[in-house]
Amino acid sequence: MDFQHMIDSLKGRFQGINILWSVLDVIIITALLYVLFGFLKRKNCSRLIKYIIMALVAVAVLSSKFNLGGDGLILTGSLAGEALMLAVVAVLILFPQELRRALWKISSPKAMSEFFSTSYDCTEEELRNAIEEIVKAVQNMAKKNTGALIVVAPVSVPSNIINSGTKLNSKLSYQLLECLFNTKAPLHDGAVFVRGDTIIAAGCFLPLTQNIDVDKELGTRHRAAIGITETNNVMAIIVSEETGVISVAIDGQLSMYYDSDMLRAKLEEVYGLKAVKEEKKLGLWRKRS
Repeated sequence: MDFQHMIDSLKGRFQGINILWSVLDVIIITALLYVLFGFLKRKNCSRLIKYIIMALVAVAVLSSKFNLGGDGLILTGSLAGEALMLAVVAVLILFPQELRRALWKISSPKAMSEFFSTSYDCTEEELRNAIEEIVKAVQNMAKKNTGALIVVAPVSVPSNIINSGTKLNSKLSYQLLECLFNTKAPLHDGAVFVRGDTIIAAGCFLPLTQNIDVDKELGTRHRAAIGITETNNVMAIIVSEETGVISVAIDGQLSMYYDSDMLRAKLEEVYGLKAVKEEKKLGLWRKRS
């Protein structure tokens, strides 16, 4: 029995009992209001709007396909019909960065492995050397409990964030990274942006995450790392100045307790070198076979 047949069967059984549809109508609206006030109490408005839009779309589709509005779900059908267009406009106005990220991911199926590697002006060997420089610097700073925030950025780096720091365009090296984050250096409190084998800028100020679900124990560097990766296709590496723990943030998600091998593997992944390595192995296997 398909879903349409089940709906038709229910309609036939309860043809004259409109009160059941009215009760269901009230339950749906009550559930939506419960979610609404729950999120307002937690002040997580952005997530609230996302869930409401998803619910409206689902209700609108069901109402249209199964003609629920004509069978008693008057409130729900009216709400979905009137609010759906408003929801679309709200998405365009309130979530431009999320839409930009979503469109970028749709247009680039291999986004994670390619958005760093498509237009670098350096060779694969130079990229691998850059990775080793980053890993070495991070390990050295972790041993000394030197706080650090390194953002490995794609082609389009947010200009307003870069302009908040000091532009360098210097050759990447572990010595320079360690100098920039030295507690006596004037730029040590900001973030360093790296692209390919170049340090683009240092001392940059990043937007802090507004996600209330983030651990309250996290410091400013970790919140800034989450914030920059929530709205930009970048990878952030954090060294805690209190514990020396190495963390990585990608797409708004923070992962902690990285060692050298884990960090190297993640950098190879975002630089696209992991995919290159796998393609080479596949080509070698084909030749042997």
